[in-house]
Amino acid sequence: MAKKDNFQFPEYQPSFLFRSGHLNTVFTTLFRQTYDVPYQRERISTLDNDFLDVDRLRNGHQRVAVLCHGLEGSAHAKYILALAHHLFQNGWDVAAMNYRTCSGEMNRQIRVYHSGATDDLETVVQHVEKDYDEMAILGFSLGGNLSLVYGGQKGERILDKIRSIAVFSVPTHLSSCSQKIKHYSNFIYEFRFLHSLRKKVKLKAEQFPDIYTDEKLERVKTLYDFDDVFTGPIGGFKDAEDYYTQCSSAQFIPDIRVPTLLVNALDDPFLSDLCYPHEEVNQNEFVQMMTPKYGGHVGFVQPSKGTYWSEEIGLAFINSHSKY
Repeated sequence: MAKKDNFQFPEYQPSFLFRSGHLNTVFTTLFRQTYDVPYQRERISTLDNDFLDVDRLRNGHQRVAVLCHGLEGSAHAKYILALAHHLFQNGWDVAAMNYRTCSGEMNRQIRVYHSGATDDLETVVQHVEKDYDEMAILGFSLGGNLSLVYGGQKGERILDKIRSIAVFSVPTHLSSCSQKIKHYSNFIYEFRFLHSLRKKVKLKAEQFPDIYTDEKLERVKTLYDFDDVFTGPIGGFKDAEDYYTQCSSAQFIPDIRVPTLLVNALDDPFLSDLCYPHEEVNQNEFVQMMTPKYGGHVGFVQPSKGTYWSEEIGLAFINSHSKY
């Protein structure tokens, strides 16, 4: 398996306007172009009698990119649509995951998605891999954490077809990030996430009224509370801190055995200082980290171009480890 080769790419150099982590983050969500991507949806059955919806783009390519979205995203998030479009136009088929509860239809089981649900990523990989010679995994934010955990857990046993992993804006230390997003400057982000998550709890309560209760929901004031009350216990963890401890991706980086690129902007408003895991990356010859000065969270805006910097570097990296 190929090791990292000091991959080089032009640095992200935004205009003065986008040298703000918050503006870069907000612009991407509110104003970026939405691509009309001709997805074809496939439903995959899981071993626990649930389902995963995967949105696919196919054009007979011999390689496929599996895309993993962030918290409360989906395959139709603007950043996923844009990346899917860019990859598809440049020689890659695409399989964009929708995590449990994220495809527009509520899943059947009590469990939902979380940052370390690598069994669901494995289900998608196993479903897709039979059609291709090569695979890559690309993830954003929570999906980036999921991708790194997956790579580390697999280690030497990772599928030979998976040639590379590229991830962006990754909360590699979940506990400190849950505290960072409580900061007053991040109020609007936390509010939006909680608004979406609360709606899903109410839908799950129709299925499991003894688990997803109003009393529990009333205890949720922050994202940390949500993970402490719902995500952790429902995911099989003791509480939020146990969930964060077991699922933070930094600890898995030394065990990754496929060329991997981690890109975390230094001005990302979601990431704590512990989300720049230089020590872990330096331990592993397969993993490279880039920390551009600007970029925000899932930002990297380039207004004068049709693509964002993250899409360009993601394609360049996975192409550098492809034989096609």
